[in-house]
Amino acid sequence: MLLITLVLLADEFGLEVVLGAFLAGAMVSLLDREGAVERSGLKHKVDGVGFGIFIPVFFVASGMRLNLDELFESASSAALVPTVIAALLAVRALPALAYGRELGRRGAIAAGLLQATSLPFIVAASQIGVELDKTSEATAAGLVAGGVLSVLLFPTLALALLERPEPTR
Repeated sequence: MLLITLVLLADEFGLEVVLGAFLAGAMVSLLDREGAVERSGLKHKVDGVGFGIFIPVFFVASGMRLNLDELFESASSAALVPTVIAALLAVRALPALAYGRELGRRGAIAAGLLQATSLPFIVAASQIGVELDKTSEATAAGLVAGGVLSVLLFPTLALALLERPEPTR
């Protein structure tokens, strides 16, 4: 009932319905001090439905809306792809280099590459931006394409780094 109420309120005020759903989950977590939701098995069931049905449907629908024609119609939107990749590396991978002493140079680079992968947030944020007319379809396509490439390339590079033996000094 809380979920339905907050989703309807979010829609009524012109907000994204996912915000209402998120707030419903946060409120249940906040109000459930004794852990009844966990003990009853409800949390496990909600996780199963969310991860098994709703999240995949969201990504399928978002993938179907991805307009690759718009992406390559202008140089600026196509240039967004390497820009997103560079930004992910700068913001998420560079801090992992601080672990070089503990993990070794290759381990720290591999950890940084794995941290730099990002697709769910980019897809959700760009989709919301398009729906609110704050982001063009070309920009959304560039953002998502950069996220897709990060998920395809960065783990592959990280695993390749970890498979090769570290040179001895």
